[in-house]
Amino acid sequence: MKMDPNFSRVLHVDLDAGKSEVLKIEDRHMHIGGSGLAAVLYEKYGIDDAPADDPRQPLIFAVGPLTGFYPLMSKVVCGFRSPYTGQWSESHAGGRLALSIRFAGYDALMITGKANQLSALVIGSRSCEVEKVPYLRGKDVFATGKFLRRFGKKNSGHRSAIRIGQAGERGVAFACINVDSFRHFGRMGSGAAMGFKNLKGIVVSGDGSFDLPEGKAYADMMKDIYEDITETGKMKKYHDLGTPQNLIPLNELKALPWNNLQKTYDERVENISGETFAKQLLLRQVACAGCPVGCIHIGLLRQQFASEHEFLYKQVSYDYEPIFAQGSMLGITSAADVLALLDETEKLGLDCMSAGVALAWAAEAFEKGIITKEETIVDLKFGEMKGFHEGLKFIASGENAFYQALSRGSMAAAKLYGGEDFACVLGQEMAGYATGEVFFVASAYGFRHSHLDTGGYAFDQSNTEKNVDKAIEFMLEDERGRIYINSMMGCLFARGTYGPEKLKEALTAAGFGNIADNLEEAGQYIQKLRWQLKCRTGFDVDAVNIPKRYSEVVTWKGKIDTGYMNEVAKRYAAAIKEMAQCGE
Repeated sequence: MKMDPNFSRVLHVDLDAGKSEVLKIEDRHMHIGGSGLAAVLYEKYGIDDAPADDPRQPLIFAVGPLTGFYPLMSKVVCGFRSPYTGQWSESHAGGRLALSIRFAGYDALMITGKANQLSALVIGSRSCEVEKVPYLRGKDVFATGKFLRRFGKKNSGHRSAIRIGQAGERGVAFACINVDSFRHFGRMGSGAAMGFKNLKGIVVSGDGSFDLPEGKAYADMMKDIYEDITETGKMKKYHDLGTPQNLIPLNELKALPWNNLQKTYDERVENISGETFAKQLLLRQVACAGCPVGCIHIGLLRQQFASEHEFLYKQVSYDYEPIFAQGSMLGITSAADVLALLDETEKLGLDCMSAGVALAWAAEAFEKGIITKEETIVDLKFGEMKGFHEGLKFIASGENAFYQALSRGSMAAAKLYGGEDFACVLGQEMAGYATGEVFFVASAYGFRHSHLDTGGYAFDQSNTEKNVDKAIEFMLEDERGRIYINSMMGCLFARGTYGPEKLKEALTAAGFGNIADNLEEAGQYIQKLRWQLKCRTGFDVDAVNIPKRYSEVVTWKGKIDTGYMNEVAKRYAAAIKEMAQCGE
């Protein structure tokens, strides 16, 4: 199959009708792919005045034009109405899914409707089937994966299996979708969005092929990019210790959240540092399909049992954000205990960041007597893993009224029980960077409420001056630069390689010169459209709140300047409203 530079090829599966069709979405030079394509599809097929759990809402998985052509073009965007906020949102994941979709012959999968019983969608280049899997009801992510891998076995080398756990089935607002065991569509509740469609899993077999460009230009560009990634040392950080190497430096900067952000430094950080994980627990490293780096670090968890066998060994992936959320944020200072919590989180199909931060809020509320054991069932105490381990199960199952509230998010629970001032929520439960004012504002107002919307954390660390104009310019421009990458569906670790000019050259060499020539205009269009969709689906720029806890933070630069933070927030809100014409 030859890629067409003028339109995107989308497989639309209507679960209500039990039918599928291939759509050709024109004007590829404007939507590019990935994030832009997902937004265009929602604009056309989404229903603004219907809630997130309405089965008619589309669930979209999109790749970019360069997927399969160059290294690290290995991501997929999942676009959906967020069960957490009700708004249009995205989550991004690696694994094998991107290349599986590409080799199946599609730029995106779009699913609407709801299966009449629990089902798995099985897709190939010439097939699309809905398999009934009621026997997987309540099964954890790992057991589900074993069953799903029975589908399309002949294409096992080019196959991706994504699935949800108990949390997604029950509609937990921060349920995630597990991708090929070690990657995730983690944030904003994609797992619940999939559960609303009665889909337990999706298997994509990349059993087709596509043509690569002929001639010297593409071959030279491929070689140039590959060498830049593998021979310059740009990716050394991600391959060696990986992102967990951030633990000690952020702790030294007094920017690592501990104990629900009650402090930003703890001398015991070495016990959960990247160095400790590497020495004591690292088993192996793997890579997403189409990536030569190998940044996925897999730890070996050994659990002892008194009955059938003495030890059970499990493989658990870890990164900086999971270690923060289920390590330092909970006051846990044992690397093995962090892995045990992450393993349970994986099985249940929860976003590790929201689950960890939600439990951190609960631990402080428990400590302050705002909630008691009547609500929590078990003791939730900083530094004690066992209570949090049980708490994760209770969130997924909705064990009682308290955990049902907590499964809607920390702030939802705080509004019912108290403790809103110390709920560490910036649009959703925070990421692990207590770096300062710009990061807090960027997360609270940002499109995905994600630390990856902009590099606000990096801005805080590299700028000691309190220049509001500079901060606003940075956030808007950095977001647009990331939109380019996220519409190509490249890994953000490679943004140093894939700058705007290099992207243009790579696009032209791969046969997408029309996109290259229009890249700036397309970036502005996509940035505006995403914000318009977010506002149309309920985002109120003027109602954003940054909880009191963030004004109490002390970093290496001193106490947070609330006046500066509030001015940055005011100006950023105005910029968003101007861009999206919302909040008038």
